Amino acid sequence: MLRRKSGLAFSVFVAALAVVFALSAIGTAQAQERKSIRWATSSTGSYGYKVAASMVKILEDALGGQYTVTVNPYPSTTGAMKATMDGNAEIGYTADVGITPLYAGTGAFKDYKPAKSLMVHTWYAYPMESFMAVAASKADQFKSWKDFSGKPVFFTPAGFMNWLNFMRIFKALGYEFKHVQIGEATQADALQSGTIVGAVAYTTAGKSLSSYWRETELRTDLRVINPSPEEIKKLKAANLAPVDIDPTKAFSKDVGVKTILGVPLLFGYNVRADMPEDVVYKMLSSFYKERENLAKADPGFTPMARDFVGMQVNGILANPHVPVHAGLAKFLKEHKGWNDKWKIAK
Repeated sequence: MLRRKSGLAFSVFVAALAVVFALSAIGTAQAQERKSIRWATSSTGSYGYKVAASMVKILEDALGGQYTVTVNPYPSTTGAMKATMDGNAEIGYTADVGITPLYAGTGAFKDYKPAKSLMVHTWYAYPMESFMAVAASKADQFKSWKDFSGKPVFFTPAGFMNWLNFMRIFKALGYEFKHVQIGEATQADALQSGTIVGAVAYTTAGKSLSSYWRETELRTDLRVINPSPEEIKKLKAANLAPVDIDPTKAFSKDVGVKTILGVPLLFGYNVRADMPEDVVYKMLSSFYKERENLAKADPGFTPMARDFVGMQVNGILANPHVPVHAGLAKFLKEHKGWNDKWKIAK
């Protein structure tokens, strides 16, 4: 009797084990059927990485669970762009100031030939504003941005779009751009020790600070140095007019000015033309549908939530000679934002 019960128990165990393996095999097969979308961003402490990480679930749901989305950080935005164009990612972090030299073949893109193809206009997500900050203990040495000309400054990590933004700012002002590359985590110490005399800070939509800047402001007292009236005049003439930022919305401590003056740029996440039209269209439609919830979760999305279509139009207008992805073209035509003068990427 005992032997019969033991045999029955063993049979039940074997049957249960078979079910587990069957279900596991089905799950593995389904996972293998899912396609991959690799989302290339800047480093893990950057706002660009934070945004991509928060969008993964929304994008996977928008694509009906047919894709697995992974976020892959790179040392710089330029690195993320090249990874996408070389076929190591499907979506790449970029900005209007990065698209310009890419298509002109200048700067970091001089003699660059992508293994796959160039990025095209796809999705613009938020504006950023670049400005200059110093250690509070040394603030009396600086009256304008001219005082940073030829001196060691951390203009954000080399290849970041805010780095490119200040490169064009200094070019417009006729100043010497002397960048010192340091680790983001060492920024507070570098400012205090004098290894760098200043560092470029940036906000998203005039509110959100990046993770590494949040750490810096907690570790040291800072002062923002605004451009002089003469510098503002030159920047306006170069279409780089500074915008007003409320320091109390960006920083948790006093930074010495009632209003921060930052030069804006527009950030986005672009793809190659070979990304299927329906994938990009579904992505944009989903982000558009979720725009209000995105703004509630992160104030950096507020301008996009306010005028989602207008932000896409402005992204294209910054480089109107660059082709537009067919999925974005379809979305803009549906929302009365398309201009027939623009070229649809093939």
